[in-house]
Amino acid sequence: MSPVTRLWVAVFVVAFGTNVPTPLLLVYRDELGLSSDALTGAFAVYAAGLVPALLLAGPASDRFGRRPVVVPFVVLSVVTSLLFLGAGSSVLLLFVCRFLQGAVSGVVFSVGTAWLAELIGDAGRSARLTTAALSAGWALGPCLSGVLAQWLPWPTVLPYLLHVALMVVGLALLPRVPETLAVADRRRGAVVNLGVPSAARWPFLLVVVPIAVGVFTFPSIAVTVLPLLLTPTMPEIAVAITGFVAGVTLSSGTLAPPLARRLGTAAGPAGLGLGAAGLGLALLGVGLHAWPVLIPTALLLGVGYGLCLAGGLTLVGELASPTARGALTGTFYACAYLGFGVPLLLSVIGGANRGVLGFAGPLAGLAVLVAVVAAVLAAPRARALVSRVG
Repeated sequence: MSPVTRLWVAVFVVAFGTNVPTPLLLVYRDELGLSSDALTGAFAVYAAGLVPALLLAGPASDRFGRRPVVVPFVVLSVVTSLLFLGAGSSVLLLFVCRFLQGAVSGVVFSVGTAWLAELIGDAGRSARLTTAALSAGWALGPCLSGVLAQWLPWPTVLPYLLHVALMVVGLALLPRVPETLAVADRRRGAVVNLGVPSAARWPFLLVVVPIAVGVFTFPSIAVTVLPLLLTPTMPEIAVAITGFVAGVTLSSGTLAPPLARRLGTAAGPAGLGLGAAGLGLALLGVGLHAWPVLIPTALLLGVGYGLCLAGGLTLVGELASPTARGALTGTFYACAYLGFGVPLLLSVIGGANRGVLGFAGPLAGLAVLVAVVAAVLAAPRARALVSRVG
């Protein structure tokens, strides 16, 4: 097995674990008596642990190397899943575990992406492989978790034990993945370093950042807000359907890399456009109280997120200097994971009018905003700015 494959598997199994709790949020809601704000907050606290980890891990790996940063957090992924075994009886432990999952993801996904890119040596191919690893892991985790939780005993235990077993395999493969950042190339610098080259600040801010925020805005809405609203229409199958919708959304991202290769710099705007269309369809489904509409909505939001991820990572690979690749990759993911806060934002904006009436306005406003941003980034002037990025 090649070093690339070994590292790919390790990233995949960590990604698998990050969405194991997603369909279980409905179980936690019933067992712990969580409100809508608390439920979306349990999802959003993941980003609270992730964003600082992203901003710190990249510069740390540029200074100390990829392996010393990644391996301890792969171990922490196992520990976190074991801690989750007690989260079914403790709101505090649930939030702590989601925070730790965010920290693990922030380190492994950003530094692992940089590590893969250096092993492969091709920005486009590494972006596509990374998107495939993350999308496959994110998709299979909630799918299997939803099935186990819906129809087998110990719904808040068995899914995490499955992840621990997979992590043992991932850990066993890591020792034979070579370090890629030579000692001579490591640099001492600020603890927090965004890694954005001075000549590329405006292209990064105006083009990459909006694409990055779209990455996780789409799946986070698909797997939290929409199933939460449509739960009354899914008696006895809500947990399984939530896991399935999460799986469809996130697995659809694997369709994006070939499309991104053909679209080039247009991949990001196209992803935002598909996301806007998915949000519009979601509004229709919520208005009709028709949970089957979740499936085509998940496809649109999933391909949209995948195009944003692949297109954004490709731009990051072209922008990054060799000695700050980890920092810039971490900055991209930090922007991307801001999307995890969108469900909580929609819940807060919805205010006292819970359910359809509370979410319809915020969802419609978000759909319009995303459509406008997609149109702006697809305009010739923005495309010209992107073409000068490299």
